Amino acid sequence: MRKVSYILYLLIFQSCFLSAQQEKGTDIELSSKKYKKMIDRTIGFTIPLLSVEELHENMDDYVILDAREMKEYKVSHLPKAIYVGYDDPELGLIQSIDKDKKLLFYCSIGYRSEKIGERAKEMGFTEVYNLYGSIFEWANKGYELEDSSKAETNQIHGYNWLWGRWITNEAYEKVY
Repeated sequence: MRKVSYILYLLIFQSCFLSAQQEKGTDIELSSKKYKKMIDRTIGFTIPLLSVEELHENMDDYVILDAREMKEYKVSHLPKAIYVGYDDPELGLIQSIDKDKKLLFYCSIGYRSEKIGERAKEMGFTEVYNLYGSIFEWANKGYELEDSSKAETNQIHGYNWLWGRWITNEAYEKVY
């Protein structure tokens, strides 16, 4: 009888846990359902999300901040993006921005940008957004990227081969 009660308890707990996990997410669609599922399991949804389509249509409304490492940024980044970094972020640069500006952070998939966005909120910024799907989804949609000389490029840093598999637009060359 104890085994049955224990199994029943585990099933109920698992069902509640999975229901809570499924509540995380967004209605924003991505280029791949598998990519969306992976991101929804990776990020914490602590920062409001913005779709790549919405950003593409309203780029002038945001200060765009790249939360990847410099070697990734140099390969390519979103137009008008400012390098902030992740491992040793340039927090002074963020602090120098007017607190009334809308900040949009991105990285490869959205995890690092969410973490730096959380820090920006702690600094007193009220309009902080995380680009849902980040630069990989931006490339998957075929939007323009620029290199360190501000020239248009078809290269994108894939972080590593495991993460780079989420870049599915063959027009872009993955660099590691």
